[in-house]
Amino acid sequence: MLTAFSNTPARERIIVALDCGKDEALALADKLAGHAVWMKVGMTLYYAHGPEVVRALKEKGFKVFLDLKLHDIPHQVKGAAKAVANSGADMMTMHTFGGVAMMQAAQEGVSLSASERGASPIVTLGVTVLTSMDDETLAGLGVGRSAADQVKALAEKAKEAQISGVVASPQEAAVLRGILGPDAYIVTPGVRPAGAALGDQSRVATPAKAFADGASHIVVGRPITQAEDPVAAFEAIVDEIQES
Repeated sequence: MLTAFSNTPARERIIVALDCGKDEALALADKLAGHAVWMKVGMTLYYAHGPEVVRALKEKGFKVFLDLKLHDIPHQVKGAAKAVANSGADMMTMHTFGGVAMMQAAQEGVSLSASERGASPIVTLGVTVLTSMDDETLAGLGVGRSAADQVKALAEKAKEAQISGVVASPQEAAVLRGILGPDAYIVTPGVRPAGAALGDQSRVATPAKAFADGASHIVVGRPITQAEDPVAAFEAIVDEIQES
């Protein structure tokens, strides 16, 4: 599926998830320097070390996806989004379930940061349904829609809020591309190279399949970070994508 990202080199569309401690994360970043472009900093790493870990990765030349999944009243999210942008992050997340007003407030926060810094606003993504969740999980929480239908409904809200795009499982990438258009970011965790263990993910696809279905970027963690040779694992994914 052709998108605004179709001609972007494969290695620039793979985000490595650093779901570990600071020392291990920075050591992995050093190993992957010159190979990977994006690193993801999640709650565990950020809550332990704060903006300093973002700055450290930026100093090493990486783009940083700060995945904190903001979810609060609009006023709080506006301030938090501005702080995320001020940290130097290039991409951030919020929960679409927070509603259109909350997502718009986040966009206002990053836009204010950009204006003050004389920079372009960072990428803003709405998390739809976590890739660890399935229909049964949602039903147990009182959600009457399937995971696929819930993702579509929440993506429509993200589009209404005019944020940059969404985070969703690769299984929904194709329908989301139809909803959001060719320029939207569609970032898909739950991506596993052929033969890799699923871990705690329920809705998965291979890297090549995710991109074929319209993902702009994929997030890959343990298949790279826990590999005996993280660089070889990363390059194998690049090769898999390019060969497809």
